[in-house]
Parts: sequence; structure tokens; C-alpha cells
Amino acid sequence: MIENPFYGQALHGPFHICNIGDLVLEEGGTLPDCQIAYATFGELSAARDNAILVTTWFSGTSKIMEQAYIGPGRALDPSKYFIVVINQIGNGLSSSPHNTPDPYGGPNFPKVRIADDVRAQHRVLTETFGIGQLQLVVGGSMGAEQTFEWAVRFPDMVRRAAPIAGTARTTAHTALFAQTLMDAITSDPAWQGGSYETAEAVRAGLGRHARLWAVMGASPAMYAQELWRGLGFSSVEEFLVGLLDASFLPHDANALLAQAWKWQHADVSRPYEGDLGRALGRITAKTFVMPISTDMFFTVADCAAEQKLIAGSELRVLQTDWGHFGVMGMDGTFLGQVDAALGKLLKEEAVLF
Repeated sequence: MIENPFYGQALHGPFHICNIGDLVLEEGGTLPDCQIAYATFGELSAARDNAILVTTWFSGTSKIMEQAYIGPGRALDPSKYFIVVINQIGNGLSSSPHNTPDPYGGPNFPKVRIADDVRAQHRVLTETFGIGQLQLVVGGSMGAEQTFEWAVRFPDMVRRAAPIAGTARTTAHTALFAQTLMDAITSDPAWQGGSYETAEAVRAGLGRHARLWAVMGASPAMYAQELWRGLGFSSVEEFLVGLLDASFLPHDANALLAQAWKWQHADVSRPYEGDLGRALGRITAKTFVMPISTDMFFTVADCAAEQKLIAGSELRVLQTDWGHFGVMGMDGTFLGQVDAALGKLLKEEAVLF
């Protein structure tokens, strides 16, 4: 195991750990003593009927989800709901390559799929809290992929779903980008096939990884309008170093690789012989599909095509020139749109078809 203080309570807490035991994986094999990190906000009602699940995106943790989306007066208001944010496997807080003992740690960390995350999350919610129904499942980017999986896999449990800036099945274009992210890391000689010895060893590869995010994560309009100035940066280079490098360099390289592989292979239709319509047809939750207008990963067109396959769903396009990075809360008007949409969704009658 590798010590990495970045993933500690000081930066990402408070969070709790639930050991769900051995998790049998859909790709084959088992993740022993699977640890799931989660954070809660608000109080669970006596009837256990006010729960909301928030899922995490690539490299994100429960802390940034709290900071961006949860708070008094927001749609996700802890005074009204019991909000559980569960960290996906491989994100550094839950079981991940750097914190898993040999022989399953480091480069030997097993392949984990979105569906494995959702089954693990289901166990936490049902076994730890006795929750049998979720008023809402919501997440952005890879969190949206988990949201779709939840709505397809557990339709009787999910009353409402809000996938933000993500698709139910990764497109060829997005899978290619995920591969370039992986290649940027593994091309660093210091990666050593994943057997590096310190958290800082793969700095060059992580830096290249961050630069790829700079190209595809933000839209051309963001750079043309110099929106990075609104974050306090005086040049593009300052933005790259102060935000992108600062965001990705502290991460464990193998953890990012585990998440990228999972992202690359997300597909709710796998149990249904690749029939996406059949898979999405299982959704009974009232669903708002919420793409970002300038997203170059999960385009409006791709999200709209999937939305049409979900009965009773609505397409709610979120307007921002930040591109995919908008999901992180760069744009206050974007967060206002999210709150408005989620607020409306939570007031909608959650008719189970």
C-alpha cells in the first residue's frame, strides 16, 4: 500500500467507512473487504422516506459534492432530506489501488464496473440505514453513469433520477478520450507498470493527464471569453497550474486509471444483450436528463438520444460556456439552473410506470 495524505479526512472529511465484505465483481474476481466511504447530511426520517443518494464523478469525492450541490436553501437541503454521498470504488476514499493490501493493491487492483459500484452502494443504503426507497438519485459525469445504472438496476427503489452531464452508455468518442487519459499516465517511465513506490512518483504522467483535461474538459468558448479570470487567475498558464495541476497531481495514478477504465466501459445495456432501449425501458423513476450545452464528452445530442428511450422523462439542457467543467460549479448561474431543475423534479409526482 502507498501512503497518500491527499485522501485523508483533513481534505475530504468528514466521511465514514463501511466494510461491506467481499464484493464479487461483474468483470470476474472479487474485491475482498470492500471499503465504501460515504458522507451524510441531514437526518433520516422515522419512516426512512426522505433519502437522496448523490454519486461521485471521476477524481471527485463526497467533499466536492457537498461544496458544489448541498446546503440550506439549495435543492439538496439537509433540513429536508437525508442526503448520502457515496464515493465510488477507486476514487481514493473507498477501496482503491493505493489503500488495498496485497495481492489486490496497486497494479493488481481488480477491474471494477459502474454496476459493481451501484451494487455496493445498494448494500450500504439497505444494510447500514435500512433505506428501501430513494426520493432522488443524482450525480454528474461518472456520477450520472451511476445514476442511470441505479435507475435501471433498482427501478422499484428509485423514485426520481437526475443524471447530469453523463450518458447511460459511454460513446466511442468518450471511450477514446478516457484511453488518452490512461495513456498519458502509463507513458511516464516512473509509472513502472503501476508498481511505483511513492504517491509523487508519476508526476510527469499526471501532468500530461491534467493537460488533456484542460483541452477537453473546458469548451473553446471558455478560453475565448477568458472565464478563468473569474476564478482569480490572470493567465491561461496560471489557470492550468492553479486549477488543473492542483486538482490532479495529488492523486494516485492507479486510482485515476481504475476510474478511467470504469468510465470507458460504462454501459447499462450489458445485462440486456446490448439493447440500450430495453435497458432504459426498465426505468420507472421520474427522470430529468441534464446535459451541459457545451460539453464535448457527453454531448446534448448523445444525451437527448438516450432520454427519448426513457418513458416520461424530460431533457433539461444546462447552459454554460464552461463545458464539462461546469459540473464542478465553476459557474454560479449553472448551479442555479441545477437547483431549479432538481427542485422542480423533487416536487414532481414520482409516478412509477
